Formats: sequence, structure tokens, C-alpha cells
Amino acid sequence: MRAAVFYEFGGADVVCIEDLPTPEPGPGEALVQVKAAALNHVDLWVRRGLPKTSLPHIGGADIAGVVAALGPGVSNLRPGARVVVNPSLWCGRCEWCLRGEESLCVDYRIVGEHTQGGFAEYVVVPAANLYPLPDAVEYDAAAAAPLVFLTAWRGLITRGRLRAGEDVLVTGASGGVSTAAIQIARHAGARVFAVTTTENVERVRQLGAQFVYDRTAVDYARQVWADTAKRGVDLLFDSVGVATWKSNLRALARGGRLVVYGATTGPLAETDLRRIFWNQLEIIGTTMSSRAEFETVMELVFRGELRPVLDVVWPLERARDAHERLERGEQFGKIVLRP
Repeated sequence: MRAAVFYEFGGADVVCIEDLPTPEPGPGEALVQVKAAALNHVDLWVRRGLPKTSLPHIGGADIAGVVAALGPGVSNLRPGARVVVNPSLWCGRCEWCLRGEESLCVDYRIVGEHTQGGFAEYVVVPAANLYPLPDAVEYDAAAAAPLVFLTAWRGLITRGRLRAGEDVLVTGASGGVSTAAIQIARHAGARVFAVTTTENVERVRQLGAQFVYDRTAVDYARQVWADTAKRGVDLLFDSVGVATWKSNLRALARGGRLVVYGATTGPLAETDLRRIFWNQLEIIGTTMSSRAEFETVMELVFRGELRPVLDVVWPLERARDAHERLERGEQFGKIVLRP
């Protein structure tokens, strides 16, 4: 099979296209013929060597395709079925899994990060991670949805407790999770504020954000303060990290919640604790989602109530170009590769 693989950690130039043996499914597993797979920032971190991943490695957490073969013990699937992959991997035995909180599993992993992923013609995944894909949903859109929509759903709805009528600010609004978050926030009945760069302001507004700030032109925390009548937003959804941290805290209303799902610009942020306790702020971490949350948000995608944003759709041979485009921050939405 053809695969986008790397044998050492480094820049995008380590990614190459090679012919590799097609994997075989083991007990409880399924072999999926990949029709489309989408990039995420985790693919950049893995390629750089964070966390340490076994080599050689094939990335790709977001996968849509067709069941090609079944391993022993799998009886609830059939070859030829259209499926989308839940990228979360869990043990099913620990206290968190038994509570239905799979993303808190003591052995939690992600397809394409801790295992071989979908940037190949075939991939092996647990059969339990396959979710039926309706005929009306295209593979490209299905591949662009899972990781970003499940992350945004858990972060905003479950962890962030977003309610109708609240104000929410989404930073890094051109990214995949952020484009999903804007739609989910609107779906929840919130008023949406967003931060992006000049070229994406109008596209973010078209997604449903009522207030869109060009971070290169304005102090968005100050502008949010003005646009909310000196109140601030109820919830702020961020993965940028250090570069936005102080502004994020300033933009929150009293009793506001800052939901953190990443740290793209660095993990060590300086915090004035007086702002936290005096304004009674909450800082909430979130990662991926439970199985139930995944299924809930994917059904909304399948019904067209939420729509994945596609940046470009390229052949697998352009995997290196895809890494470079994402690394430069040139994308708006998801970059999809077709094997």
C-alpha cells in the first residue's frame, strides 16, 4: 500500500511516500480502505517528536473509508460498509471508562499519534471505533469532522457548560477546531466573538461569528470589553496558549470560564492569580471527547446542522505540502488527503 511515512523526527521534509505492506486486522480489529484523511496539529507535533512515537510512523487521526476486512471476533460489521473512525482509543476497563469518560482513560491514546494512522491506503483500527457513515455524506467531509468537532463539542458543551444567551470568544478562528466551535456555539444559542487574521475575517463572520477581530490590527481583549458594555465574555475557548493567555483572562466576565484545549504557541503561561480569585474565574482543561459525545456531534454533522470546513483536498502524494501549509498557518479549516 502507498503511505505517507517518516523514519525520523524533523521538519516536513522527513515525510515521504512509500509502498509498505498492507496491515492485517487482529482480534477485534478492522482493516479500513482509506478514502480520505485529514490533518491536525497533532500530526505536526508527532512529526517533530512530541510525544516520542515509534518509528517508522504514519500519521492521520481523522479517517473515513470502507471496511475492507475483519479480524477474528468481529461480527457487527460487513466488508464494504462506509465508516468514519472515532480517533480516541481507550481501555474499557478503568474507572473512567466505566463511567463513560473515555477521554480520561488511564491508557488513553489517539489514532495516528500513538498508533499508525490514516495517511495510507489502508489502516487497522479497533472495530469498536468505526461509526456508520450515511451514503449522503462525502468522505472528504466525514474525514474533516471527527477530531475537531468532538474536541469543540466537549470543550464548549460538556466542560464549558455553554448555555443559550451567553457570550463566547473563540481564538485562532481559522483552525479546524475553532471553525467547528463557532458553529457549535451558534447551535447552542450563544453570541459568538472570534479572533483571527486579516485575510480570514470575512470567512469567520460567514461561519456565524457576530464580532470578528483581526488580531494584527486591534487589542481584542480591549475590543471585547467595549463590545460587551464593559462586561466581558462568559466563556473563552483557546488552544493558542502563551501568545493569547493574558488577553484571554482580560476578556473574561466575572465568573467567566476559560476552556483550554491546546498550547500551540507554548505551554508555560504567566498568570496574575489576583485576577483569577477576585473575578472568580475558572480555568478548564479539555481533551478530545467521550464515545457518547463523539456520536452526538457526528449525528449533527450527518444531518447537516454542523458543517466541516474544507481548506484543500489533495492527493496523498502532497502530504509534505499539506504539513507545510498547516505549519505556516495558511489553512482555513481542514486539509484533507486522498490516498
